[in-house]
Amino acid sequence: MSKISIRNAVAEDAATILRFIQALALYEKEPDAVHATEADILRDGWGPTPRFRCVIAELESAPVGFALYFTSYSTWEGHHGIYLEDLFVMPEHRGLGLGKALLGRVAAIAVEEGCPRLEWSVLDWNTPSIEFYQRIGARKKSEWFMMRLSGDALSSLAAATS
Repeated sequence: MSKISIRNAVAEDAATILRFIQALALYEKEPDAVHATEADILRDGWGPTPRFRCVIAELESAPVGFALYFTSYSTWEGHHGIYLEDLFVMPEHRGLGLGKALLGRVAAIAVEEGCPRLEWSVLDWNTPSIEFYQRIGARKKSEWFMMRLSGDALSSLAAATS
C-alpha cells in the first residue's frame, strides 16, 4: 500500500500550490481564470499578515493534492470558523482517500480551534464531489446563494460610496 501523508504547507511549497490551483482551474473548466502568481502565494501565505493556511497531501513523499483554507467569522455563532477555498487531488491519484484525508485534516484543525463550522462551495455540476461531500455528512445549503462583486462592478460601487 502507498504511503499517504498530510502535512502543513511551507513557503517552499508556493510553486506547487500554484500548480495545484492551475490544475484545479482546468478541472473546473476555467483554465484562463488564474491570475495568482507564486509571489502572491508567498505574500499571502507566509508574509507579514498571512491570509490563508494550506495542507499538502503526499503520496510516497511526492505532493499530489492540497487544501487551502482561511478563517471566517460567524456573528450568529460568535466564533470564527474555517472556509475551505480549494480542495484538490491530481486526477491520477483520486480514489485513494487523499481528498478525505485532506478534508479530515482541515476538520481536525477546525475542531482543535473550537470552530463551530467548516464551510466551502462546490460547483453545481461537480457531481462526484457533491456525492463525496454528502457521504461524509456535509449538507447543501440550498436556501443560500453565493454572491460575488468583482471587476468593474466592485470598482464602481467603491467609487460611488467614496
